Amino acid sequence: MDTALAPANPAALAAANGAAAEGAAPGFGARLAALPTGRKLMLGVGLAALVAIAVAMATMKGQGDYKVLYANLSDKDGGAILAQLSQMNVPYKHADGGAAILVPADKVHDVRFKLAAAGLPKGGVSGFELMDNAKFGQTQFQERLTFQRGLEGELVRSISSLDAVESARVHLALPNQNGFFREQQKPSASVLLTLHPGRTLDRAQIAGIVHLVSSSVPELNPKAVSVLDASGALLSGPEAADAAAGGLDAQQLQYVAQIESNYTRRVQDILEPVLGRDNLRAQVTAEVDFSQTESTSEAYAPNQGLGPDGKPVTATVRSQQTNESHGAGSPQPAGVPGAMSNQPPVPATVPINGASQPLQTAQAGGAGGGNLRREATTNYEVDKTVRVTRNATGSVKRLNAAVVVNHRSSTDAKGKTTTAPLSAEELEKLTALVKETIGFNAERGDSVKVINAPFRVEKAPVPEELPLWKQPETQDLLRSLAMPGALTLLALLVLFGAVRPALKAAAPRPQPRLDAVVDDANVLPAPAGAAAAAGNGLPQLEAPANNGRLQMARALAKDNPAAVANIVRSWVAKDA
Repeated sequence: MDTALAPANPAALAAANGAAAEGAAPGFGARLAALPTGRKLMLGVGLAALVAIAVAMATMKGQGDYKVLYANLSDKDGGAILAQLSQMNVPYKHADGGAAILVPADKVHDVRFKLAAAGLPKGGVSGFELMDNAKFGQTQFQERLTFQRGLEGELVRSISSLDAVESARVHLALPNQNGFFREQQKPSASVLLTLHPGRTLDRAQIAGIVHLVSSSVPELNPKAVSVLDASGALLSGPEAADAAAGGLDAQQLQYVAQIESNYTRRVQDILEPVLGRDNLRAQVTAEVDFSQTESTSEAYAPNQGLGPDGKPVTATVRSQQTNESHGAGSPQPAGVPGAMSNQPPVPATVPINGASQPLQTAQAGGAGGGNLRREATTNYEVDKTVRVTRNATGSVKRLNAAVVVNHRSSTDAKGKTTTAPLSAEELEKLTALVKETIGFNAERGDSVKVINAPFRVEKAPVPEELPLWKQPETQDLLRSLAMPGALTLLALLVLFGAVRPALKAAAPRPQPRLDAVVDDANVLPAPAGAAAAAGNGLPQLEAPANNGRLQMARALAKDNPAAVANIVRSWVAKDA
């Protein structure tokens, strides 16, 4: 019999579909337990990796970038700061072998303010804060020692704040004062400096350190302050001044460099309008004399004579003394009788130098005769002129100027550039200009040399434009995104390589609906002949044209035999 298979009963199909759905919908736990051991292991490892990646990304996002909080701390300050950070629950790291402490970038300023309020870092040196921790019942000696330690610490902090000073140590010798003024001892101080590499201190800075220490300690004489460097050389005192006298100090070298720079700038300013900025090079060397010379001269003016104005100069009498003595004698005639004996005596003459000379004694005859003696001493002021001459320090002893001039360049109408040397007349003019500019003096040995030579012009290399991936901004961005990107990629690999296949294997399979299989006449066509299968009496069906649906029907019959039996039962009942 060649008839098509009749459609099944809708009520029976619905009941069969519900039974199939109930039989094919086990729980997720059952499906997960039914997975192979390899799938279970892959799913567990993948989930654990995803959780670890999520925690790492959350931690990195919470911490952010780290920046330096403090660097080059002493061990004592570093330990105190780490203890304080632990109490504040602030994460930290070490860098440069423990020389720097790093904290999250968004907490740097906040942490610094809080540590400063706690008195950290102390800088490894304790100052007057030692007096804040004074213990009850301490002796006078302990109190005086604590004050001395605090004063030394404050001086160390002040001296270490100088740019050239890396570290410093101060030792104060403060003797005990007693009631006897004559027995009191004066304080003294010693300063040991450690300078930064390549740094020096000039005499003014050393004098400032000495003045700072002497002003901080009562009755401390600046001469009692000794300043030494790390090599043990004495930087202060007369010995240091004598040692520095043999050579130029930093201030003198700076003065010489300033003089040379001024002369060089003058030469360039006078020649650049003529030759061009890039067509000359000039250098001036100055020899400066820093020696101090002092001369004293005395000049004596004559007592008499003509002065500078042609008028006679009169001497000034400082003192005058006259002595006169008279003695009685016998009136005896004296002298040769005649006219000469009757002449009056000659007036006395006194020399200018003040030497006394006895006057002539006049003897007169007669009843009243006697001896008469007069002496006169006159002292005159002596004119004296004292001149003291001090030569100025830093005078220029000699100047040497060297100037190199480039060849003259010219460009023709075709754009071709040629160079030609300057003539001798032009060089002489340039030399005269340089001499007048620097104040050339042949008597002191100045020299000026101007030569003409071609300049080698080297083309500056044109900087290549860096590609985008080589630019610093791009590299910084890539470095900041490298770790999050790597973690995200790893998470995706774990998700799609381990977790997703395991979850897909544990997902329920979709069950085909029986009505779709039954209603399609092409799926199960009617048997071609009347032959029946031996043993059950059912007609034998031909192979359907659609093998895919046939496989689905077979799978349905294998998985849900009860539902298939109900369908077949309904078919048989209808045919009967």
